[in-house]
Amino acid sequence: MAEVVVRSLDGLAQQITVRQHQLVADEPPPAGTDLGPNPYELLLSALGACTAITVQMYAHRKGWPLTGISVRLQHDRIHAEDCRDCETEHGLLDRVSKELMLEGDLTAEQRQRLAEIAQRCPVGRTLQSELVIEQTLKA
Repeated sequence: MAEVVVRSLDGLAQQITVRQHQLVADEPPPAGTDLGPNPYELLLSALGACTAITVQMYAHRKGWPLTGISVRLQHDRIHAEDCRDCETEHGLLDRVSKELMLEGDLTAEQRQRLAEIAQRCPVGRTLQSELVIEQTLKA
């Protein structure tokens, strides 16, 4: 996996370097100057891109006529007691809503299978699994 390096710019803006690619993250006003997506928007972007790539690779491998895919995502927080399928019973939970739009002359069975495959994207699996983040402080 590639290393990602994040360096502070002016205000809250951040320069992100991934291999030869440069991105900027920021917060919208009044906290930031809106030079780029905020961190949650980048997280949703990663999930959406992974979902689309996973579905496209599967459809291509199967020879299915998928001609395009769009993934619309939103993040919000909900009360745990409002989530009947969640293990957590108290406090707030993060919720990501993901909507798939599949294009092409697909059968109902193919569409359903691609929706199932979309749930298997590696980024989504990482977000739904137990995650360990190890931090070190360098001098």
